[in-house]
Amino acid sequence: MKAQVYKIHSDFYYVKPFLDKEGLIECKLREILKKQKIKVKVGDFVEVEDGAIFNLLDRKNSLIRPSVSNLDLVVVVSSLLEPKVDFIQLNRYLTFLKYHKIEALLCFNKDDLMNKEELKKAEDEIRKIYEPLGYKIVFTSAIYNDGMNEFFKLIQNKTIAFSGLSGVGKSSILNAITNGNIKTGNVSSKNKRGCHTTRHIEIIEFEGTKIIDTPGFSRLTFDFLLPKDLDILFDDIYFYAKNCKYQDCLHTEADEDCNVIKNLDKIDEKRYESYLNFLEETKEFKQKVTYESQKEETTNKRFKEKTFAKISSKKRSFSRKRLNQTTKNLHLEEIGEDDD
Repeated sequence: MKAQVYKIHSDFYYVKPFLDKEGLIECKLREILKKQKIKVKVGDFVEVEDGAIFNLLDRKNSLIRPSVSNLDLVVVVSSLLEPKVDFIQLNRYLTFLKYHKIEALLCFNKDDLMNKEELKKAEDEIRKIYEPLGYKIVFTSAIYNDGMNEFFKLIQNKTIAFSGLSGVGKSSILNAITNGNIKTGNVSSKNKRGCHTTRHIEIIEFEGTKIIDTPGFSRLTFDFLLPKDLDILFDDIYFYAKNCKYQDCLHTEADEDCNVIKNLDKIDEKRYESYLNFLEETKEFKQKVTYESQKEETTNKRFKEKTFAKISSKKRSFSRKRLNQTTKNLHLEEIGEDDD
C-alpha cells in the first residue's frame, strides 16, 4: 500500500493511503530501514505493509531544516512592520530554496500597520527588487483578511510550507485560511518578534491544499556550500558573473576587473550585501572541509529502484585483505602439493 507521511511522533509514523480519504494510519518503521539509517520525513511517499513502513519512494525534493520533503512551494513570509522586513534574512531563504530547487512565494504581511503612502512606497521597492527575478508577490493582512483570496489562489492544490522569522504572522495567515485551526502567539513587546507556537511537523489539509505546519527554518546557514557555487544562486548577480574575466572570481570589491563589480549599480544593494554575508559562511565551510578532509560515506545504495544496506569501507577493506590472504595461502598450498 502506497501512502504519504502526515505526522511523526516519537517512533510512530502517521500515514494517509493514496486511495483512502478517511483518517490516518499509525505505523512503525521496519528494522531494515533503521539499519540502513534511512530517515523518513513528513511529506515522504512510502510503502506500508502490516502496519510497518518498508520502503521509501523517490523524493521530489527534501530539506534537513525543517525535516520535510516533496514540497511544491514554500511561502516566505515577511512583515512590513513589527518587525520590519529583514532583507538579508529574506534573501537567505530565497537562496536556500533556489539551491534545493523549490519554488518560493513572497508574502508580505501586516500591511494594515502602514498608511496608504507608506504601503505604496514599500510595495514599489519590493516589486522593483524581486519581480524581475521571477518571484510572485502578495501583500496581506491576516487580521483584516486583506489579500487572502489572492494568496489562497496562489497556493491552492499544492503542498506548501511556511518560512519566515517568528512574529511575522505565519500562524495568523494559517489561521485565516484554515478557519482558526492553528494556535498563534503574540509578538514580544521587547524585541518586536514573536515566539514559536508550532511544536511539531504535520500536514494539514484544507480545500485541496496540503499545508506542512512546521516550527520553521531554524539556524539556516550556508555550511554546506563552497564559495565558487554561491553566485549561481543569485540570478541578478550571476547575470554578470557568467561573463566575468576570472573563472574563479568571487565578485568582491577586491576584484577590480570583475564584471559584477563593474555593474554593481545595476544590482540591488541589499542583494549584493546578502551575497557577501553568505560568501563568508561558505568560506568558513571551505576552510573546515579543507583542514578536516573528511568525507562521510553513505550507508545505503540503490539498485533497480531498491535500497540496500552498504558495507562500510573499513569492512570492505578488511574483507579484501582476508580474501587476498586466503588466496595467497591456497596458492602456497598448491605449490607445496606440486613439490611433493
